[in-house]
Amino acid sequence: MGYKYYDSPDGQDCLKKMWYTTKIGALIGLGLSSFDVIMYSRPKGYFPTLMRYGYITLPIMGMAASFSATTCIATNARGKDGKLNYFLGGCAAGGVFGAWRRSIFAGFLGCVALGGFAVAKKLSIEEGWEFIGKPPGHIHGSLRGVRQDWTITDHRPGNWKVSE
Repeated sequence: MGYKYYDSPDGQDCLKKMWYTTKIGALIGLGLSSFDVIMYSRPKGYFPTLMRYGYITLPIMGMAASFSATTCIATNARGKDGKLNYFLGGCAAGGVFGAWRRSIFAGFLGCVALGGFAVAKKLSIEEGWEFIGKPPGHIHGSLRGVRQDWTITDHRPGNWKVSE
């Protein structure tokens, strides 16, 4: 399947981790950009559309890369693995968000929020619970779900008549 972020311990394989998070950031950014271009901004022409994609996707990729780079650098500089490294990585990503929004207050809120989420994720890894659960393996219902009888009562036979 390829490399996952937690395949190696924190502080090791920094470039692989940056590449992994940047790819995920690119996918999220392209999804959000597509939503923005189709539903909200509706730019006219190819060049404005590409600019809008870049305006949304590139900062999200930068946030992902700055998180993993800062977390890796903090782990190696401090010499220990801990929640503080993840908080610093979240603050770095929040700083990129604030620069993107051109707001110090947005950067501060991004630092606190993303740092808090990062600490919660690290805590979930250390304690063995899932921060975001996996989707269910089987979802009931399908395109042919109308052919199933989901009612509680029994089906009446086809030859019944209304009494008068």
